[in-house]
Amino acid sequence: MPELPEVETIARALRIGGRVYPDGSVGQAVQGQIIQSAAVLWPRTVAYPTAAEVEAHLPGQSILQIGRRGKFLVFSLDRDHLLIHLRMSGDLIVEPVDRPLAPHHRFWIGFQDGLRLVFNDPRKFGRIWLTRDPENVLGGLGPEPLSPEFTPQEFFTRLQKYHRQLKPLLLDQSFLAGLGNIYSDEALHRARLHPLRLSHTLQQEDAGRLWQAIREVLEEGILKQGSSIDWVYRGGDFQDSFRAYQRTGQPCPNCGTPIERIVVGQRSTHYCPHCQSIDR
Repeated sequence: MPELPEVETIARALRIGGRVYPDGSVGQAVQGQIIQSAAVLWPRTVAYPTAAEVEAHLPGQSILQIGRRGKFLVFSLDRDHLLIHLRMSGDLIVEPVDRPLAPHHRFWIGFQDGLRLVFNDPRKFGRIWLTRDPENVLGGLGPEPLSPEFTPQEFFTRLQKYHRQLKPLLLDQSFLAGLGNIYSDEALHRARLHPLRLSHTLQQEDAGRLWQAIREVLEEGILKQGSSIDWVYRGGDFQDSFRAYQRTGQPCPNCGTPIERIVVGQRSTHYCPHCQSIDR
């Protein structure tokens, strides 16, 4: 699933262009474009309101701003906000409007200059919303981990409110918006904290290390345009910097101990049993 760095990379590419797709084509920016047409190719892609209403309300509106909130892409339009969550396999592609529709295209909007923005989603888990008030969808998200308002003290205070294992808590979007399996594993490894450590047992120093590690891995992930680990999202190279994620049996870059894999909340979790000892 694309996480915060991958979603931020897509949002920036749609604002300024320049994204290189696997077929070698270079995507163009769509911020500032006027929507001429819209088509929902798989109705269940629309979470709200309905496919027919989305097709009727989008044409004529300009894309004023393209941003991100957590793992959501946020398109601010003249009257509405178009929200897109890529989920497991979604991606947004800018292509010529006369190109034949690919098998996994679920939704597209067309522009005056002969381009269209396509939501491609092989597994059909992704969803879109069209709403006047984005807080109707985004209101339950936790703080943005890269926001200036998200301070070490606030993070420590939030951790103390819960008696939960760190890995599932970091994946909870109502606790912190944007982290997923990759970047939570990487952050916990950098902070030398066991993924099953209970959040309320962290001292302020522990919380400070984790706060710093979360910001470091996300900022590095954005700098490297995300992680390309399978066919779902391709284009970044943060995977070359992994210290724990998907490195089962390989030596820890800190101490040389083989990285281990466990399952936490039905999610693969990778950690160093020495550096991230639960008794540390």
